[in-house]
Amino acid sequence: MKIAVNTRLLLPGKLEGIGWFTYETLKRITQSHPEHEFLFLFDREYSEEFIFGDNVTPIIIPLQARHPLLYYIWFEWLVPPVLRKNKVDLFLSPDGYLSLHSEKPQLAVIHDINFEYYPRHLPWFARKYYRYYFPKFAEKANRIATVSQFSKEDIIRHYEIEPEKIDIVFNGVSDVYKPLVEPDKVVIRKRYTDGNEYFIFIGSIQPRKNLTQLFKGFDAFKKANNTDVKLLIVGEKRWWTKAIEKSFASMTHQNDVIFSGRLAQEDLSKALASSLALVYVSFFEGFGIPIVEAMNCDVPVITSNVTSMPEVAGKAGVYVSPFDYQSIQEGMEKVAFDKELVAELIEAGKKQRQKFSWDKTAEKLWESIERCINESQSIS
Repeated sequence: MKIAVNTRLLLPGKLEGIGWFTYETLKRITQSHPEHEFLFLFDREYSEEFIFGDNVTPIIIPLQARHPLLYYIWFEWLVPPVLRKNKVDLFLSPDGYLSLHSEKPQLAVIHDINFEYYPRHLPWFARKYYRYYFPKFAEKANRIATVSQFSKEDIIRHYEIEPEKIDIVFNGVSDVYKPLVEPDKVVIRKRYTDGNEYFIFIGSIQPRKNLTQLFKGFDAFKKANNTDVKLLIVGEKRWWTKAIEKSFASMTHQNDVIFSGRLAQEDLSKALASSLALVYVSFFEGFGIPIVEAMNCDVPVITSNVTSMPEVAGKAGVYVSPFDYQSIQEGMEKVAFDKELVAELIEAGKKQRQKFSWDKTAEKLWESIERCINESQSIS
């Protein structure tokens, strides 16, 4: 088989959620199936680290698709001729964008449809594009893969897609995320918080990640308790909105919030493993990879009681309302002061994390690929 893949999110040193999904699954799939040929479609110069074997052929389609207008041109006018010329059997798109102008079989990985709930969290042009085209992509796709039962049901409900068309593949976690012994934790805490214990947030700093309520919740936690605990924010300030700025500026204990910026994966793993708990209180997640990363590091999880997060955290999470800063405060207090609960959460996390691995994700995605190709061949 010849499979073309949208790999425009494979960016050296800049892999994030969907980028990691693309990297981890394609690395395994291409190496496990050397009998098949894979065409990786890039929108710029690529790094050799992403060419996983001799069965991978990189193709640069020279238009950097980083704006809705450029998305349209790249996927609708530049990709189809490449698919036709190379006579591919399938177009796989790990970020869900398809080509409506191509008649080749297509498999979309739609991680979530958060833009249907929180469109104002996105630039105007982007939200218009997503809300117009993703229903069309879902309809166009021969099959859809998604990363949680929640997302599957959400796609079915919003886009009226038949359940049999959607496969759940979950996300995985890198082996780099692992527990640290206490002496190593002391070194890491010294690096980031002058030796103090800390809660950690991981993710892009944008409205959906709910920094406004997180700041309020942490400030209330500090006001109510005589403690030196800090809050470490790991991520890029992509959309530092007025609301986020206002919430931060109004904090009494803003000096106890440390911004590390983006961290390399090895550094991120150590920072996470040395924390009191991950505080991941998004309004909406299709999965929430940091939750599994925390469980792999034997770190408790404080997370939202909405969307996919209870599904991912299982019994390993302290659940809070993302809309109520006092609920977040209470979650922090439980983890900070109840050592018995912390031990129970860590043990539950050891069991829950067994459900998620990139090997399992790659296997499930490959099954979806085979199903997609077989169904399209039977129709033709």
